Amino acid sequence: MKVAVTSQGQNLDSKVDLRFGRASWFIVVDTETGEYQAVSNEQNLSAGQGAGIQSAQNVSRQGVEAVITGNCGPKAFRTLNAAGIKIFTGAEGSVSGVLEQFKSGKLSEASGANVEGHWA
Repeated sequence: MKVAVTSQGQNLDSKVDLRFGRASWFIVVDTETGEYQAVSNEQNLSAGQGAGIQSAQNVSRQGVEAVITGNCGPKAFRTLNAAGIKIFTGAEGSVSGVLEQFKSGKLSEASGANVEGHWA
């Protein structure tokens, strides 16, 4: 399964970025092989609006089945949901740590956005 984790850096030791739409990076991981790649989200860091939707489209193009993040706003949530991507919010710590929590079933799938739009 391919999973995207919002990240402040470009590797598995990086801290999880608590923002989805304005995350610096997405670490896209194949949970079967452990292979990963860092995908830049630079174009959305200072977007006036639409960062969540554009970030969701960016992640969707990577072919992921799930997103792990700290927080996800309503527009991003709807866009990810429409693409059939599962969303897991409330993640904190390192990318590798939340991936382990995900693989062991300790993260709960979100049923809706957990922050207002334009959350900073």
